[in-house]
Amino acid sequence: MRPLDRIGSIKLKLGILVGVSVVVAVSLTAVSGYLGVRTRWTLPVVIVLALLVTQLLARGMTSPLREMTAAARGMATGDYARRVTATSNDEVGDLARAFNTMAADLAAVDRHRRDLVANVSHELRTPVSALRAVLENLVDGVGQPDRATLQAALHQTERLSGLVTDLLDLSRVDAGIAPLVRETVALQGFLDDTVAEARLSRRPVTYVVRVDPADLTVHGDRSRLHQLVANLLDNAGRHSPAGGTVTVVARRAGDRTVLEVTDDGPGIDPDDRAHVFERFTTGGADGTGGTGLGLAIARWVTQLHGGRIEVAEPDRPGQGCRIRATLPGGTTA
Repeated sequence: MRPLDRIGSIKLKLGILVGVSVVVAVSLTAVSGYLGVRTRWTLPVVIVLALLVTQLLARGMTSPLREMTAAARGMATGDYARRVTATSNDEVGDLARAFNTMAADLAAVDRHRRDLVANVSHELRTPVSALRAVLENLVDGVGQPDRATLQAALHQTERLSGLVTDLLDLSRVDAGIAPLVRETVALQGFLDDTVAEARLSRRPVTYVVRVDPADLTVHGDRSRLHQLVANLLDNAGRHSPAGGTVTVVARRAGDRTVLEVTDDGPGIDPDDRAHVFERFTTGGADGTGGTGLGLAIARWVTQLHGGRIEVAEPDRPGQGCRIRATLPGGTTA
């Protein structure tokens, strides 16, 4: 029972508690005097009833504190599912709601840590197992160190390298270590160079770059912006069908610069668009999902530059995924 929940101040509740106890004591004393009951019998009864009233009111006031104590002990053993009943409007209620928020955040962090270990273990196991098999075949003389075999080993090594790079970037995100070395970046040459690197993956897609105006520049960290565009290109290339087109567009939008990467893949379900930038969300209904870190890193880089990133609506029927990063500033040379 919490009869004082609607009162918004713990001080007022304590005042009411004291006032009710005094009223009960005075009333019982007056009634006993009127009935002629002796004081030695009246006093114990008054004290007991006053304590009962105090206990009734105080129990409701302190029950969130007891729940918080029990929940904190559970958290110490790894149980983050317990929550506190926060129905009062006073300072204790505010504390209970803040405690519930903290418990939810800790539960999310713990779940994320478990997902991190599980996903990294899975992602590392596949290339390591494949690389080990190739090397064992070469050592045992089963296979020959021909071009195809060495190319397979190189591919798995590159996959490991990419995962390690993503994890290092992820550690920088968590540590908040991300100094920006800003400079003026000419987007036409920058995007051409980044797309040329993407073509080295030899995916069966065509890359198209459009910059409007052609001398558009942006003030930012070149290496971080390279991470942003390279991850978007990698995501688009993986999800585009053979013979598809990946289009990179840079344009002015008022006082901002918009970077858009579009593919011809199956697109992203509207219900999933809010989650694709979360870590280890691979999407990939077509079975081409990567580590699930690329878009999370892209969001991080965009936010470092004071911008935002989103999955935009397709601008034509049949268009696949269209990811838009909006960066502050943007000038012409």
